[in-house]
Amino acid sequence: MSKIEVNTVEPQCGTTLTLGASGDTVQLGSGASQTGFGRTGTVDWVTTPKVTGDSPVTAVTGKGYFLNTTGGTITINLPAGSAGDIVSMADYAATWQTYNVTLNANGTEKIGGVASAPVTLSTEGQSVTLVYVDAVQGWVNTMDSTSNVRAENFMSATVSGACNTLVTAPDCANAKIATFVNPGTFCVSSISNSAANNVVSYMVIGGGGGGGRQRAGGGGAGGFREYKSPVTPYTASPLDGSPGGAGSGTAITVTATPFPIAVGGGGTAGTCSVANTNGVDSSFSTIISAGGGFGANPAGPSPSNAASGGSGGGGVGAGGNPSDAGGSGNTPSTTPSQGNDGGDGSPGPYSAGGGGGAGGAGGAGNSPNSNSNPGGGNGGLGITTSINATPTARAGGGGGGTYTPQGPGGLAGPGGGGAAGQSGSDATAGTINTGGGGGGGAFTAGSCSAPTDQGKGGGSGIVIIRYKFQ
Repeated sequence: MSKIEVNTVEPQCGTTLTLGASGDTVQLGSGASQTGFGRTGTVDWVTTPKVTGDSPVTAVTGKGYFLNTTGGTITINLPAGSAGDIVSMADYAATWQTYNVTLNANGTEKIGGVASAPVTLSTEGQSVTLVYVDAVQGWVNTMDSTSNVRAENFMSATVSGACNTLVTAPDCANAKIATFVNPGTFCVSSISNSAANNVVSYMVIGGGGGGGRQRAGGGGAGGFREYKSPVTPYTASPLDGSPGGAGSGTAITVTATPFPIAVGGGGTAGTCSVANTNGVDSSFSTIISAGGGFGANPAGPSPSNAASGGSGGGGVGAGGNPSDAGGSGNTPSTTPSQGNDGGDGSPGPYSAGGGGGAGGAGGAGNSPNSNSNPGGGNGGLGITTSINATPTARAGGGGGGTYTPQGPGGLAGPGGGGAAGQSGSDATAGTINTGGGGGGGAFTAGSCSAPTDQGKGGGSGIVIIRYKFQ
């Protein structure tokens, strides 16, 4: 490759002047300057990123700057402009949407035709190129891109706590499923560079309420709350609070931090010596699912009305408790609703209502104004979701007790609820890790020690988190 030095050039008119051949270098002599060539529309990039500590940065024409705002905002002061000056900026870490970049023109010069007004760059992955045109428009944006081509990465997490698990979803959805059957921690070690991938799917169920003793109400199911992220597709329940479901729910966007998980225990059963109780709340981040309300308890040691909760406990028949009303569900109130009311006791004596479930209210006790053929109300329906890749019903209510042997006790609410006691069979407890309500006791022998007369406890809750990992 050769070098050609041109000392003087005679004026030319109407001809083409070629300097150098292909592969040659054309170099201006010492002290010489060029005019008329103009800029090519490109800049020389400063490859050491500017950070918050460098702010404010005074830009130089012909330069491009990578601006790293992971630690805070950055201010860029543009140079005094002359026609053809050019400055570029690019979002180094795709964080301008969190910490912005502010552009200031020199003095009263304009940016996009507006004088002395700062401009905010706040789009993730943005890059801009500004060319100074004239005093009328000042600096004009000639290129604006938000493509910011990056290899996508994904969040990573671990779980802790006894018997809690983290598995790859078997439904080919590129998802991991964290299941908490006991308290523990969902520890996010890193997040995705795509904000959408950091919105997780979740299901949180509180512990079910306990059933009462002797013709007592069934326990209400623990509160049921679900949100399906669009990046981890599966068949959600009708209570899915995402925009693609029932809407108005709460999205959880995780950060790289530990998230404590609470899994509520089931409420205690009503027996001769122990009063039945509500289930215990479960929680993940800001999502709290209330424990289910206990069923009305007409017999000792502590006669009580049905309690409210995630779903309400069943009421007791007239002639037992002072009130035959079932407990209120969705207490405290959430959107979508986390549960339903318990069933009322019968207008006649001895027949109690079933506990409410996530998918429906508890059944009312069914009896005429006599002791003949009373029937306990069935537990409210649970609700089905495939968040764990297998369609599973949870959060069913417990069946209401009745006077036997004349009539049957209430059936278990599908989804882990317990059945009421009746002649020849004891009540059953809510199924563990479903939030099902416990079954109410029957009135058979009228003996404190009769097994059929004792209520059963609610099932413990559960928390499941689903997220995209590849």
